[in-house]
Amino acid sequence: MLTPVDYLWLFRRSPAMATLIGDDGRFLDVNDAFLSRLGYKRDDMLGRRPADFVTGDSAARIETEFLPMLRRTGKLERKPVDFLTRDGDIVNCLTNSIVEYNPDGKFLRTLALYMEVSDQLRSDWKYRQLYRATPAMLHTVDADACIVTVTDYWLRKMGYTREEVVGRSIRDFFSDADRKRFSSGKLREIIEAGEFTNEERQMVTHKGQVIDVVQSAISERDASGKVHRMLVASKDVTERNRVERELRQTLAENARLQGELERERDYLREEVNVRMNFGRIVGHSPALKQMLARVEAVAQTPANVLVLGESGVGKELVAHAIHAQSPRADAPLVKVNCASIPKELFESEFFGHVKGAFTGAHRDRVGRFQLADGGTLFLDEVGEIPLELQGKLLRVLQESEFERVGDDITRSVDVRVIAATNRNLEKLIVDGEFREDLFYRLSVFPIEVPPLRKRREDVIQLAQHFLEEACNDFGRKPLKLTRAQAEEILAYDWPGNVREMKNVIERAVILSKGDVLRIDLSLPRISESLAVPPTMPGGEGDVLTEVQIKALQKKNLMAALTQADWRVSGRGGAAELLGVKPTTLADRMRKFGIRKPRAA
Repeated sequence: MLTPVDYLWLFRRSPAMATLIGDDGRFLDVNDAFLSRLGYKRDDMLGRRPADFVTGDSAARIETEFLPMLRRTGKLERKPVDFLTRDGDIVNCLTNSIVEYNPDGKFLRTLALYMEVSDQLRSDWKYRQLYRATPAMLHTVDADACIVTVTDYWLRKMGYTREEVVGRSIRDFFSDADRKRFSSGKLREIIEAGEFTNEERQMVTHKGQVIDVVQSAISERDASGKVHRMLVASKDVTERNRVERELRQTLAENARLQGELERERDYLREEVNVRMNFGRIVGHSPALKQMLARVEAVAQTPANVLVLGESGVGKELVAHAIHAQSPRADAPLVKVNCASIPKELFESEFFGHVKGAFTGAHRDRVGRFQLADGGTLFLDEVGEIPLELQGKLLRVLQESEFERVGDDITRSVDVRVIAATNRNLEKLIVDGEFREDLFYRLSVFPIEVPPLRKRREDVIQLAQHFLEEACNDFGRKPLKLTRAQAEEILAYDWPGNVREMKNVIERAVILSKGDVLRIDLSLPRISESLAVPPTMPGGEGDVLTEVQIKALQKKNLMAALTQADWRVSGRGGAAELLGVKPTTLADRMRKFGIRKPRAA
């Protein structure tokens, strides 16, 4: 049986260079072969650290790489160490080291064996040095997925030192999601497969930042074909993925806005279609034919059109007819009622706004010009646009460019404008309420829509048309006009024009019971509005002058307003008492210069 002395003799006389290192990192013993090769005596080395006898690079490597791995794994395999002889020569060695523990697991010593390397191994070492210095994110793992070495660039990207990573499992640097994904032996399966290309992974830096990487790997196999090591190359794609996510979000938002834009455009187009009775203009009177000839003449051109006429004559219908016969017929026709837009929202309504542009702008909004891009924009009651905003409208008409409220991006649009008004724009220009240059830009081709009183030949045809439409809309059996009813309709002057006639017919259908049309209950009586008061001169057979008729109309209108307490619309309002539309009453009030008296 060998005694401790025998073991000491064997250690010291072994032909392989060997050392014993204590728990304080100092030499406990060195054998004769090691002393002979380096030219030292045993007393020169005992009690000193290995780093005292190696090159500077090897000393740093022992401190930052070898010792951490030895503590974690209890062994080193073929690690390069460059010793210095007493004469200053460099001896390139590879060391295999193993830690010895007592039965209680307490550290006893480290046995290190050294083998002087050949020229080939020296070349391999130079290769390892180049590997570390490679400006790429590389790491090498063994068959157990433990890190063997990494490049300096890898350490910089991850924020670690070499001492903190060598010997640790690569799983320690995965994100929580990837740890779960590669649990239960899946990572070992990947290593045993030997290689992969462009696999997406997530790693966590020393500061806890999750970075997206794309990894590819090749493997080194032993003689039996088993994977010995795997070299993994990583590319940080965090920024690229962030940009791609933002791009996808932007595209999704654009798609959402585009869908919203198309839905709103389709809704507006449908609204215009419904309100305009799908473009059908009824009648064959000379006045109407003359107007339709002008519509047909201008429809095929890109010219802006100004539609003029009294309230209720059907200016919207004319705008629709122009659009329907134009090359833009398949594009949207978008309507803007200029009289219904609050002054402070005009610019947003026309041009749109971005989120946060003003109080209440909770999201981006598409303006009417953008909605009508490629089609036609119908500006109804254009005379109501505030003077201070007319310049911005003029700029779009001149340059076909605009900016949304709160945005600095200039957008181009291709829009044909059809404007309509029942006001005298030329008088508004004289009064300083309408820009002359805007007027000329809008009225390239004016079309005047004749009032119903100048289309006597169309009255019965229109009445019959509205009667059929109302019966169909209200689910009533078809009703017919009698000759007496037709004569009564012809005798009425229709101050509210086509709109008034439509309302009268619809009221008659609603009030009718059975198969008898009660036009008598819905048609305003001429005698009611033009009755001669007892105080007025003249008898039953006298003829009234135009001045007297207008005076009576104004007096009757004032009586209705007084009775309604100056409420124009709504139940019990003056418009209802007179049997006309609120817009018609408002037009007549402007015509007679009637304004609500100020409170005392």
